[in-house]
Amino acid sequence: MIKGSLVALITPMSADGSVDYASLDALVEWHIAEGTDAIVAVGTTGESATLDVEEHIEVVRRVIAKVAKRIPVIAGTGANSTVEAIELTEAARKVGADAALLVTPYYNKPPQEGLYRHYRRIAESVELPLILYNVPGRTGVDMLPATVGRLAQVPGIVGLKEAKGDLGRVRDLLALGLPESFALYSGDDATARESILLGFHGDISVTANVAPKLMHEVCVAAAAGDAAKAAQLDEKLALLHSDLFIEPNPIPVKWALHRMGRIPEGIRLPLVPLESSSYSRVETALRAAGVLS
Repeated sequence: MIKGSLVALITPMSADGSVDYASLDALVEWHIAEGTDAIVAVGTTGESATLDVEEHIEVVRRVIAKVAKRIPVIAGTGANSTVEAIELTEAARKVGADAALLVTPYYNKPPQEGLYRHYRRIAESVELPLILYNVPGRTGVDMLPATVGRLAQVPGIVGLKEAKGDLGRVRDLLALGLPESFALYSGDDATARESILLGFHGDISVTANVAPKLMHEVCVAAAAGDAAKAAQLDEKLALLHSDLFIEPNPIPVKWALHRMGRIPEGIRLPLVPLESSSYSRVETALRAAGVLS
C-alpha cells in the first residue's frame, strides 16, 4: 500500500502551451529530494483534460523514467468512456506505472450501478492496481460509500481518493469495514490532516506541488497519531490549502510554481493564467508556508 503525501503533479508548459519536459524532470527530482511519497502524473491538476492521448502517455512515461523506481508513480487514466479508460490504463501499464487513478465518469452522470460496472470492467480488463477517484464538485456525480464498499471487493481495485472535502463522508467510508489492504486517500488538502488522523492512509495533494517537504511531514505526523504536531505543521499550510483554489485548479498552483522559479507560466486553454489581482494573496500563502522569501 502506498501511504503518505502523494503529489497530484502539475504538467509544466511553455508559453505556447507545449509540455516542458525539462521542467518536468526537474520537478520530479525536487519531489524525491523533498520527501514526496509518490507522484500522480496527469491527473486533474496535471491538465489531463487538455493533453491529447499521445502527450498524456508520454508525460506518464517520462515521469516513470525519471523516477527510476525510487518512489511509486500513479497514472491518471480516468475517462467518461469506459473503453477509453481501459485503453489509457493499459497504456499506463505498458509504460510501467505502479497504479492508475481513475476519476468517476464526468458529464454523463452515471448512476451508482453504472459506476460499479465501469470500474469493474476496467479492473477485469487491465492487470494494474486501480485507485477510484470521487470528486463530485468537478464531475457532477458522487460515488456513494455503498458503491465503494462493493468495488473494494473487486480484485485489482486497491484504493479510493475521496475529494468531497466532507469529514462526515470520511467517517462513513471508515465505517464500511473495508479490507485492510484497501487504501483511503484524501483528495482535499484542507481536511487531509484530520482524515489521516481518523484512519485514512494519505493525501493526494495539490498543496504538495509547492510545499512537498512540509506536506510530507504533516502526513507522517498524522499517520503516527500525533495530532498536536500535525496541526502545528498544517497551520503553516492553511492558506495554501484555501488560496490555491481561489481560481480553478491548477491555475493558482501553476502560477505559484512559476513565481517560485520552478516552471514557465504556460497553461492551456480554456484555462488562463492567474488574474493579477490574485497574485498577492497566493504570494502571502507561499510565504506563510516558508517556500517563498
